[in-house]
Amino acid sequence: MLQVTCAIIEHEGRVLITQRSESMPDPLLWEFPGGKIEPGETEEECLVREIKEELNLYVQPLRHLTSVLHQTQTKTIQLIPFLCSLRGGDIQLLEHRAFNWVLPEDLRTYDWCLPDLPVVEEYLQQWHRI
Repeated sequence: MLQVTCAIIEHEGRVLITQRSESMPDPLLWEFPGGKIEPGETEEECLVREIKEELNLYVQPLRHLTSVLHQTQTKTIQLIPFLCSLRGGDIQLLEHRAFNWVLPEDLRTYDWCLPDLPVVEEYLQQWHRI
């Protein structure tokens, strides 16, 4: 099983989402940014590292949301989401094609990677009652 963290980064009433590049699996779909847990790394350490490496942002994980198991043809992915606050940095797209700071009520209008869909729904139901 592949364990992957993702960050729901809230800032000034909006949430950061990123669009996968043309060269990534699931190209051009939207996702919450994150990445694979390395051996010996905690979920939170992974999340902080991945967001710094991919976006040049510093985040503080605040709360764990429900993990999502997603089966592809070749592997099982466990997506481990965290609600996070933005601590600093200026966005630099080092892997993704685009980013957007989105109002929570607009999250459902994007074309999401399948594993992120339950995360979007839980986030909206738990924190925004939309």
